[in-house]
Amino acid sequence: MPLVTESKYQPPFYLFNGHLQTIVPSLWRTVPEVQYQRERVEIEDGDFLDLDWSRQPAGGPLSNTLAIVSHGLEGDAGRPYVRGMVRALNQAGLDALAWNYRSCGGEMNRLLRSYHLGDTDDLDFVVRYALSIGRYRRVLLTGFSAGGNVTLKYLGENPARVPTEVERAAVFSVPTDLRASSHHIGRLENRVYLNRFLKTLREKMRQKAALLPGQVDLTDLELLKDFPEFDDRFTAPMHGFASADEYYAHASSGRYLSGIRIPTLLVNAQNDPFLPPSCFPHETAAASPHVFLETPTDGGHVGFGEGAPDGAYYSERRAVEFLTSEVPG
Repeated sequence: MPLVTESKYQPPFYLFNGHLQTIVPSLWRTVPEVQYQRERVEIEDGDFLDLDWSRQPAGGPLSNTLAIVSHGLEGDAGRPYVRGMVRALNQAGLDALAWNYRSCGGEMNRLLRSYHLGDTDDLDFVVRYALSIGRYRRVLLTGFSAGGNVTLKYLGENPARVPTEVERAAVFSVPTDLRASSHHIGRLENRVYLNRFLKTLREKMRQKAALLPGQVDLTDLELLKDFPEFDDRFTAPMHGFASADEYYAHASSGRYLSGIRIPTLLVNAQNDPFLPPSCFPHETAAASPHVFLETPTDGGHVGFGEGAPDGAYYSERRAVEFLTSEVPG
């Protein structure tokens, strides 16, 4: 019954609510120490992915282990929360690979399809590509928000597909119930977040329409006021779903948690403005020998700042602790 009943996270005094814990790290945090080496890899369907590597000198005790980091909705490998995690993994002696989803690496992808929150095929491709290099015998997964959802779904939907080299995972701020989350973020107090996401999503639809003339109908694009409307109009049909509700039902990681077969940490803050109650799967975690659920009172969404002198965040320390410990928990 791996419920983590007492979280050690304590926010600094000046981050005294979930909104500050969400916004301040997003707007003002920098992690300049991380230097990426970018690699573009071709996918069999004719598209590409941009991979950002941060490798450590060969010969260390963990030199055969790779940690793969998956970013959040409309994020990329350059976001401070990704760079912070990569830095922490490097400091622990691990190579890190932060991958950019289709359309997120700074250049629009080639195909009509893009990425979505249940797309586990691209994560599987990244895992297998990394293993094909021949350097790594162990793979650890970590992800934030949308990337956490993809990670959990990948591990639980078909455990037999996951390579045996994938040994542990740690994810943070995960909307495990996408339908409920998509409505929750539309509440008045959360509109600032929703509007920011919709702004970048609309711009990508314009870019996609310019790239693929006649294949994207932009009529009334500016009138789409929330995620269900946007996903019903674009995300669902572009990725083979009949509706937003069908997409949410298929892509929500909550329905796959019981299938996870490796030690997996899920940390969702109780004051996360993005997450409704259904994103705290206490019963599933209590019944699973593999899913460790931690629900600190504070943390916000992809926050967990601590004000530490070295700039480290709780999510990073916790991920490294869980991923590298002999007995997870």
